[in-house]
Amino acid sequence: MRSYTRKVRDLTVFALLGAMMFLTKNAMAGLPLPNIHPLGLFIAAFTLAYRARALAPLYVYVMVDGAFWGFSMWWIPYLYIWLPLWGMFMLVGAAPAKKLPVKLKVLLCMFLCGLHGLSFGMLYVPAQAVMFGLNFNGMVAWIIAGLPFDIIHAVGNLAMGTLIIPLSELLKKLDKQPNYP
Repeated sequence: MRSYTRKVRDLTVFALLGAMMFLTKNAMAGLPLPNIHPLGLFIAAFTLAYRARALAPLYVYVMVDGAFWGFSMWWIPYLYIWLPLWGMFMLVGAAPAKKLPVKLKVLLCMFLCGLHGLSFGMLYVPAQAVMFGLNFNGMVAWIIAGLPFDIIHAVGNLAMGTLIIPLSELLKKLDKQPNYP
C-alpha cells in the first residue's frame, strides 16, 4: 500500500509543480524584459531534489504549454530543449559534486543555469533548421539574431540560479515527510 501512496503523491505533486512552472512563466511574460522566468530554477531544483523523477513535472509543463498556446512548430524544440539543463543537474547531484562546499555549489548552479539561457537559441536552431530548411549560414544568422534575447535569458537564469540550492533542499525535506492518508 505504501508504494501506491507514494505513486499517487508523486503524481499529484509533479502535476502541481508542472502547472506552477507554466503559471509562473506566463505570469512573468508581461515583464518588460523577455525570457526572464523561473523555468531554469525549477528544472534545476527539481532535478537535484527528485533526480530522474524531475522529468515528470518538466513534461507536464511542456504539455500544458503546448495545450494552452497550441502544438505548433515553436513547441517542437520544447520536447528536447530542457534536457541539457536536466542532464547538467543530474551530474551536479551525483556523488562527487555532492561533496562541493555549498558556496561553490551555488556558483556552479548559477553558472549552469546561465549557460543554458545563453545557449537557448543554439539549442533551438536544430529544429528550426529541419523545419525551415536552414543551411549553416541560416543557422548562424538565427543564433546571432537571437543573441540579445539569449543574453537577457542568461542574466535572468543566473539570478534565479541563486535559489536552486535552497529550493532543492526544501523539496528534499518535504519529500521525506510521511504520507498522510
